[in-house]
Amino acid sequence: MSRNVPRNPRLRAWGGHPLSEKMPVPFNFATAIATALNEVATKLELDSTIFAPEVRMADPRHGDFQANGVLPYAKRTKQNPRALAEKVVAALPDDLTALCDVQIAGPGFLNFTLKEPALDAWLTAYADETALRDGAKSAQPEADQVYVVDYSAPNTAKQMHVGHLRSAVIGEAIARLLDFSGAKVIRDNHIGDWGTGFGKLIWAYKRQLDADALASDPLEEFERLYKVGNKAADEDETVLQDARQELVKLQSGDPENIAIWQRINDVSLDAFQKIYDQLGINFDHTLGESFYNDKVEQVYTELTETGLAEESQGALVVFHAEHPRFKAQPFMIRKSDGAANYASTDLATLLYRREHFDADAAIYVIDSRQGDHCQQLFLTAAKWFEKTNRKLPRLEHTSFGTVLGENNKPLKTRSGENIKLRELLHEATERAAALVAEKSAQLPAEEQAEIARVVGVGSVQYADLCQNRSTDYVFSWDKMISLEGNTAAYLLYAVARIRSIFRKLEQSPDSSAAFEAATALETPTEIALARKLTKFPEALASAVGPLRPHVLCLFLFELAGEFSGFYAADKVAVDDPAVQARRLRLCARTLLILETGLHLLGLRTLTRM
Repeated sequence: MSRNVPRNPRLRAWGGHPLSEKMPVPFNFATAIATALNEVATKLELDSTIFAPEVRMADPRHGDFQANGVLPYAKRTKQNPRALAEKVVAALPDDLTALCDVQIAGPGFLNFTLKEPALDAWLTAYADETALRDGAKSAQPEADQVYVVDYSAPNTAKQMHVGHLRSAVIGEAIARLLDFSGAKVIRDNHIGDWGTGFGKLIWAYKRQLDADALASDPLEEFERLYKVGNKAADEDETVLQDARQELVKLQSGDPENIAIWQRINDVSLDAFQKIYDQLGINFDHTLGESFYNDKVEQVYTELTETGLAEESQGALVVFHAEHPRFKAQPFMIRKSDGAANYASTDLATLLYRREHFDADAAIYVIDSRQGDHCQQLFLTAAKWFEKTNRKLPRLEHTSFGTVLGENNKPLKTRSGENIKLRELLHEATERAAALVAEKSAQLPAEEQAEIARVVGVGSVQYADLCQNRSTDYVFSWDKMISLEGNTAAYLLYAVARIRSIFRKLEQSPDSSAAFEAATALETPTEIALARKLTKFPEALASAVGPLRPHVLCLFLFELAGEFSGFYAADKVAVDDPAVQARRLRLCARTLLILETGLHLLGLRTLTRM
C-alpha cells in the first residue's frame, strides 16, 4: 500500500522552540522522507520515470533511514552521482531538515538520522492508541475502503483441527491490522455447510444415530456417522444411491432433512464459537455455502450468456486458453449431474460481496494448496465482471503453509489423526500453567489460571504469526512456551514487567502528569529506545502492505530487547524527578507500542505474570 505523510496538528515544544503548523510531526518518518524527495525531484525537474528513491530503515551505524535513488538516476542520465546528491540535499525542504540530519555516503546514498528533538516530539505526539490509530489511518490512502476478509471457514459436522489454526489466527491479525489502518473491515466466515457429504451423513443419522453419544459430544457423533455413511456408500452402490436421494431431498427443502441439517450446523457453530472465544475472534458474518444455494443460478446464466462458460462432458466449465497451465485445465462451475461446487458458490459469494458489501477488496486467507483454485476463480471473475460492466474488487489470495511436526511432516497424532484444535489449546494452557506455577507461585490460584490461559493460547497464536505465512513451520512446545526468544511469553512478560514499574512507583502509564517534568533524552540507551519506538509506523506499514503479520512480530521482539537493554543500563526509580519522568515516559511509550502491537496480532495482554 502506498502511504502519505500525515499532518499532526498537535503543537509541542522542541528544544526550546514550539513546533508550528509548518513543522508537523510525521507519523511515519520514512514516508515523510520519501515525500520530501519527490518534492525535490519536481523542484529540480528530475525525470520522475527514472528518479524513484526507495526509503528504507538503515543500518543503525549509519542513521535511521537510507534513500538509494540518486545513484541509479545519475548513471541513467550520465551525471556525477555525488554532485547530484549534493543538489538533492540542498533542495530538501526545511520541514525535513528540521527533523533529521542528512549525510551523503559513498557515491550518492543519502542517510537520514532523526534529531533528538524530533524523537521527543514523536513520543509526545503519539502518546496513546487513538493517536497511533489516527496516524496510521492518515498514512493510508486506502483507509476508507471496504475490505472483506475471508478466513477460518471450517466445515460443519466436523471438529476444528490444527489444520484450521493458520487461517483463523492469520486472518484475524490481518483484519485487525487493516482495521487499525482505517479500512472498513468485514469479517466473513465462509463455512462449508452444504454439499454431497451431507447426503451420506443424513443417511447414517437416520439409521445408526447413538442418542447418548449425540447428547454428550455431538460433533464426535457426527464425525462417526459421516465415517459410517461414507464407508457404507463406498461398499454398497444401493447405499450410495440412497445417500444421493437424501441429498436431493435436503436441497429440495424436505422438512425432516432440513431439520437434521440445521441441528448439525447449530451444534457445529456452537463448537466453533468456543474455539473462537479462546482465540479472541469475532465474525461480522457467517455466510456459508448454503447461503448461496439460491444464487448460483445467476452465475450459470450470466457466464453462459456472455460466452465465458460452455458445456464439456455434461459439466459447465470456463476455459482460460491464454493461461499456459489452465488452457487444458478448465474451471468447472457446475458438475455434470447439475450440482453446484466450490467454484459456483465462490463466484456467487464474490458477486454478493461486491453488490451487498460494496467491497473494494476481498482477501482470501486460504491454504497455499488452493492456489490454482484461487487463480482460476480470480481469472473467471475478472472476465465475468468486465463482460457485465461491474467493478471488480481487488482480489488477493493470502496463502499460508502447513503446520509441521518435529518430523517435518504435517502435525498429527500418533495414530495419524488430525490434532483437534480444542485439545491443542487445552494442552497449551496446561503447559503454560506449569510455567506460571514455577515462576509466580505467590499469585492467587485464580489469577495463575487466567495467566496460564492468556500465555498458553497466546503462545499458539504467536508461534504461528511470527513465521512468514508463506512457509511451513515446525510446531515445537519447548520453543513456543518459553520466556526466552521470540515468543508470546517473552513479550507478555515484557509488558507485565513495565506494568510492575509503574505499580512500584505508584504512577499510571496513562497519566501525562507522570511525565510533565521530563527533560530531553540524554543517555545512549534512552535515545536508542526512542529511535526504535519511532520505527513502529514503518513496521506497521511493512506488515499491512503485503499482509504479513510476522513483520510486526519481529519489530515487537526487537523493541522488547531494546527496552531490556535500556532498563538494565538506566535506572528508572531515581531521585531526580526530571530523569525519572523522562524514563517513565519511555516505559509508557514502550508499553503502549507493545500492547497495541500484541492486540493487533490478536493476543490478549496481562498486567502481571
